[in-house]
Amino acid sequence: MKLILKWLLSAAALLSVAYVYDGVEVRDFTAALVAAFVIGLFNVVLRPVLVVLTLPVTVITLGLFLFVINALMFWAASGVLTGFHVTGFGAALIGSLLYSVLGIVIESALGGLFSKA
Repeated sequence: MKLILKWLLSAAALLSVAYVYDGVEVRDFTAALVAAFVIGLFNVVLRPVLVVLTLPVTVITLGLFLFVINALMFWAASGVLTGFHVTGFGAALIGSLLYSVLGIVIESALGGLFSKA
């Protein structure tokens, strides 16, 4: 139940990022659902590999290169999908930052909602 709710809220977060920021475009809620799934899939499969491969750069930049990796995942998802479009790398960086902040809020809210006391 928590996973489905997180997926729906992540799609809503993606729609709100597209509403707030012009560099990210989402056609409709169905496209947002698919995009949220693909972004999550890329973050689970590709992101760990990229983090390990770019570890020296990440250490030199004190972890700031992780923002670039997040933006690449965001941008790659827009390249694969038709209803989700990011205008460029700068837009992907800003969009992924906004999406990450909303993801933290969603995780916090769901953690409080589904906590076992």
